Amino acid sequence: MESLLRLKKRRKMAEELQLFVKWSEFLKWLLNTTEKFPKKVRFTFTTRIDNLALDILEDIIEFRYDKKARQSGFMKINIKFEKLRILLRMCHELQYLSTKQFEYAVTHINEVGKMAGGWLKGSDAA
Repeated sequence: MESLLRLKKRRKMAEELQLFVKWSEFLKWLLNTTEKFPKKVRFTFTTRIDNLALDILEDIIEFRYDKKARQSGFMKINIKFEKLRILLRMCHELQYLSTKQFEYAVTHINEVGKMAGGWLKGSDAA
């Protein structure tokens, strides 16, 4: 029984790490991409997009260590994912992002969102 608990704990830690690594990799790509936006939108789109993405990274870290934050965390992080999607869609429509870049971003946001949802819901049950 004890080994089963240890196995579950290790699996949970691996999921948390995988989520963190996946978002960190995406964040690096995003920061490099928004850095190339025109100067005229650096203080509007770029700053908001970068800050949202960094906030999500902070949330992932916070949820890992704070059980109380984790309980309301899914709604909080999901709203940030949606805001990020909308801002990126606008950037695509204004041609600051290519279709390929936009699809890459949305695919990764959706993937990490699903991972976060599963992790947060799973930790509520635990």
